[in-house]
Amino acid sequence: MPKSFTEQEKSSIRQKLIADCKEKWERFGYKKTSIDELCLKAGISKGAFYIFFTSKEQLFLEALKEIQKNLYHCIEEILSAEQNKFGIAKALRVIFREYDKSPFLYDTTSPDFTSFMNKLTEEERESVYYDSLAGAKVMLYKPFLKLRISEEKALSVMAALLSLIASKDKMACNHFEVFDFMLDNLIDKLFE
Repeated sequence: MPKSFTEQEKSSIRQKLIADCKEKWERFGYKKTSIDELCLKAGISKGAFYIFFTSKEQLFLEALKEIQKNLYHCIEEILSAEQNKFGIAKALRVIFREYDKSPFLYDTTSPDFTSFMNKLTEEERESVYYDSLAGAKVMLYKPFLKLRISEEKALSVMAALLSLIASKDKMACNHFEVFDFMLDNLIDKLFE
């Protein structure tokens, strides 16, 4: 007979699974993160896992949404403290360095990330995309900022800058220096 959990235990176990998933995903990637290991660490059986999530992909999707939420919270803190285009530049630097620390989580062109995304439903993939887009748009529309270019171009420029992380190993120069140089030279072109 399966063990029953209190609501408090369910919440605690669910959060532990998400946290452990993020940690393993960050270190080993989607494919090498094992549900068996996550369950063992959470102290539940693999069968009990399905009380909390319908699949491995659902767990990863929840972990990704929490990661996005934490990044957006960090961005908001930066922009609250530095209410100008240089706050945006600082937030983008923080994001880029976060991407560098956790390539499995952010390199959306990697086979590992693609494998995860391909297991999601079309609706879930769109949700990931739109959540990311909404977070980027929030940065653009602060009362203290005025765009010099169209929203689409600004979002595309920021996405292109952040996508440098996927080619960092091919650069002749330190990728942080390249990113910072490009950002420093673009920020005045993006915002007044």
